[in-house]
Amino acid sequence: MMLERLVLRDFRCFTRLEAEFHPQVTCIVGRNAIGKTSLLEAIAVLLRLQSPRTGSLQNVIRAGAKGLVVDGLVDRRHLQFYYSPKRRKLALDSVEQKLTTTYLEVARVVYLANSDIDLVRGPAELRRRFLDFLGAQLLANYREILRSYEKALRSRNAYLKMYPSRPREVQAYTKVLLKFGHQLTALRAFLVERLEPEVVRAFATISDRGEVVCLRYLHGATMDFERALHESAAEEERLRTTVVGPHRDDVQFLLHDQPADLFASEGQQRTLAIALKLAQAKLLAADFSRPPILLLDDVFGELDQTRRNRLLQQLPPASQQIVTTTSLNWLAELPAGRVCRLEEGSAPADRIIMDRPSGSSAS
Repeated sequence: MMLERLVLRDFRCFTRLEAEFHPQVTCIVGRNAIGKTSLLEAIAVLLRLQSPRTGSLQNVIRAGAKGLVVDGLVDRRHLQFYYSPKRRKLALDSVEQKLTTTYLEVARVVYLANSDIDLVRGPAELRRRFLDFLGAQLLANYREILRSYEKALRSRNAYLKMYPSRPREVQAYTKVLLKFGHQLTALRAFLVERLEPEVVRAFATISDRGEVVCLRYLHGATMDFERALHESAAEEERLRTTVVGPHRDDVQFLLHDQPADLFASEGQQRTLAIALKLAQAKLLAADFSRPPILLLDDVFGELDQTRRNRLLQQLPPASQQIVTTTSLNWLAELPAGRVCRLEEGSAPADRIIMDRPSGSSAS
């Protein structure tokens, strides 16, 4: 699958941006804080209708704007997405789509960023978001089950805030929460089970040190969700919110049976995070006829040449790669492609993409 063209309006720092991409590798060069990360995020939003960086699309609307537009051409199919806090509209080949199913079948995407180290050492919310971003691409019913659980959770929490001392009345919301909570937990556990062997292989290839890695899925309600809800009733009444459930799930990385967030070095944590994203790419490439589009946000500059080469060797063959960087010093290691520079335009929030000769350098 290939992204040919992208048009943005009122997305993060952009009032408007237009860009075209090479079928193999497009390298986008620019200084820090120019909008390179936001450009890759916009591609993910166009293709998946969700951001890998934030749980709410309201956060990516440009300050002062009412809504955002992302528009693109993928394998000659025209995708359009408009979002505002009051309205959402998506179209495929200029035909408005009431459901997301057909739209989301067009492309899959993997987003690798320098900040991915926080998937290992950061809060559980980031790991849940990663699972949800992968699950929505890999499993047909994942997105619907997740949305149903989140809706049931919001309703139950709203009732607990208003009537914390009415346990009988809250049971109606609890039944729905249990139904979708059990389904969501099963899907997430399945994802972790599929990810683990791929993470182990990718980590071993990149690190080349024989270190033992494993993933552990931590349930947010122990194994018995219904019992956990019953036992937490007093705490719920006190806090006026649901304190157990899949919204508290986590994934733990273990290195030699020790929690990687506490005992692994920064280099090991970074390699684990890269291995996780490579595992995501391998699963998507294996389950579908075409490899996913790879978005690599300033990843290579943080690695030494040996690890860069090992990472490049692990990327799914024939995948389109869109890479951002502040420097072209290592560009010769990439396959042939197109090099562009992201610069400020005439208006304060405008950015423009300019072709740049592949032999040039950037600071």
